[in-house]
Order: sequence, then structure tokens, then C-alpha cells
Amino acid sequence: MKNLKYTVMVLIGGAMYGTMSSVVKLFHLRGYNAAELSFSQALLAAIFLGMCLLLSRGKESLGLSRNELMPLLVTGGAIGLTNFLYYQSVSYISASLAIVLLMQFTWFSILLEWAVFRKRPSVLELLTVFFILVGTVMAGNLFDAEISSFSWTGVMLALGSSFTYAVYIVANSRVGKNVDWLPKSTLIMAGSALAIFTVNAETIITDNHFGYEFLLIAVFLAVVGTTIPTALFAAGIPKIGAGISSILMTVELPVAVLCASIVLKEHTSPVQLAGILIMLAAIAAMNYYKSLKTRKAKQVCSI
Repeated sequence: MKNLKYTVMVLIGGAMYGTMSSVVKLFHLRGYNAAELSFSQALLAAIFLGMCLLLSRGKESLGLSRNELMPLLVTGGAIGLTNFLYYQSVSYISASLAIVLLMQFTWFSILLEWAVFRKRPSVLELLTVFFILVGTVMAGNLFDAEISSFSWTGVMLALGSSFTYAVYIVANSRVGKNVDWLPKSTLIMAGSALAIFTVNAETIITDNHFGYEFLLIAVFLAVVGTTIPTALFAAGIPKIGAGISSILMTVELPVAVLCASIVLKEHTSPVQLAGILIMLAAIAAMNYYKSLKTRKAKQVCSI
């Protein structure tokens, strides 16, 4: 029962992330742009987490060295750019296609670790990449005769967000390992806001819609899209393990497609559904195998 509680936490966090593409698409239709939406989300999330940090620690030191501070801010910059590019992509393409392309972070992460850290992918990982690509072609409806109507700008933005998401995941797994989740999350969100502002300073300052409605939207995005999922993941992932959590977090994909179908009335064909299932199965199988491998390695070390 205890593990079930933490499993549900991770599932809810992933589902919350899955609703964001449809929600942001709706806000785009109301005239808001990706720069102001992603910046306000990151800034308010940093403020909320910072307030929690101050309340929990008071005047106590964060215990961070200068060598830990900058890598965490840069890591935050990667997730900030991910949100900006992703939010920008849904103004060009459907929310369901955007989430399918974002899920390419799985194999981008494998390639990054190979290129940067010389960690060669296993046969299973290469097979996973193959099935993800097959699933992407199907789920993205790339066999459709209307292919020319696709916005390749939107596709490239979504793929760019997938790449920066992979950078974030790889960096996040290697920096700040000894830092508590709350100061780590606060610094990552601060770095996220800083990166988005640096790239879009002129748009944020001059072309904005700041007002009461926008404030409500920003608070909603910060709480539902960042703060609550971060807290749920921080509480649940350490209890059930990264491998199982990675499998559970793939719930983001079907939730995003379902949400786009209900909220935005986007049509999803049987071929697209089959592609999504292939992608989910490939990602889940790879993460399950990795979790078993890690568990066996720990058992060997404890003997």
C-alpha cells in the first residue's frame, strides 16, 4: 500500500505534464505567446519553491558550493528552453504531434551519453530507438497524403525541445547529486526563468499581455505544470526507483493525446494510436530492463 501511494504520486505528476500542450494551445488562441507563458511559469515556480525553501530552512545555509550552483542554473536553462520551444511548437502544429516529437528525448539522451560520456548504447537501447522512430512515423501521421500541410517550423521547434529535454535529463542525473530536492528544484527553476528571459528579453518586455487574466494563467501553469509535479516526483521517485518511475512517467504521452482529443477536438486515427502504443511499449521495456539490471547489480554488490 505504501508503494502504491508513491506510484500514484508519480502517475499524477506525469499526467499533469501531459495536459500542458493542450492548455498552452488554448492560451495561444487567446493571444498569449510562448515567451511570456514559459517565462512567467518558470519565474513563479522559482518564487513558490523559493518561499517553501525559506520556510523550511529559515536562515540555515543551503549547503551549496559555487561548483554546484552554476551547473544547476545551467541545467535549469535546458528545461527552460525545452518549455519555450515546446510551447512555441504548439502554435504551429497539433498538440498531439508536439508531444509525440517531444518523446524523442529518449533516444536523444542515449546519443548524448554516447557522444559526451562515451557510454555506448546496448543492443536493447538501439532496438528501442528503432521502435520509437517507427512509432513516431505512425503517431505523427507521416504517411498521410496531406504531409505538405505540416508546419516544418513547428516540427523543428518540437524536435529542438526534445533535444534540450534530453540535455536536461542527462545533466540533472549528473549534477547536484548531494543537494536536497527543494534547493535543487528552486535553482533549476531560477536558471530556467533566466534562460528564457535571456533569449526572449525584448518580447517579454515589449510584447506582453500582463494583466489580471494573464496572472491567473501564469499561476495555473506554475502550480499545475511545475510546482506540484516537481513535489510529487521528489516524493515518489526515491521511494519506487528511477526505472519504474520512468515507465510510469510515459503516461504523459497518452494523457496529452487524450487531452488534445477532448479539449482541442484533434482527430487521432487508429494508425496514430498504434504508433503511440509502440512508442510506449518500447520506452517501458527499455526502462524496465534497466531497472532490473540496476537491481541485480545492487544485489551482487551487497553479497
